[in-house]
Amino acid sequence: QVQLVESGGGLVQPGGSLRLSCAASGIGINIYAMGWYRQAPGAQRELVARATSAGTTNYPDSVKGRFTISRDNAKNTVYLQMNSLKPEDTAVYYCNAKTTTAWGDLHYWGQGTQVTVSS
Repeated sequence: QVQLVESGGGLVQPGGSLRLSCAASGIGINIYAMGWYRQAPGAQRELVARATSAGTTNYPDSVKGRFTISRDNAKNTVYLQMNSLKPEDTAVYYCNAKTTTAWGDLHYWGQGTQVTVSS
């Protein structure tokens, strides 16, 4: 059974930092593209960071320079370092693992962790 378990969310003041972790079991993340998404109330889920199995990373402009995704394949864990947080970063953050099979893309999701940026 595949599980992605996020941790590290919480309440932080604007300008602060948080580090999210996503521990995977049931899969080896070394062959997966790992990503972090977020969903604010009333909004669509959006990608905030992705690291391919080859190590390439990409970010939307909204978080570029502030968020950093990293992966530790030996620990089967992916991280999201979030700096200079803004109130608009408030959302539930989800970990995602994606691989491409002969039948198409296969996605796994975590349960989400709440990040609230507020003074």
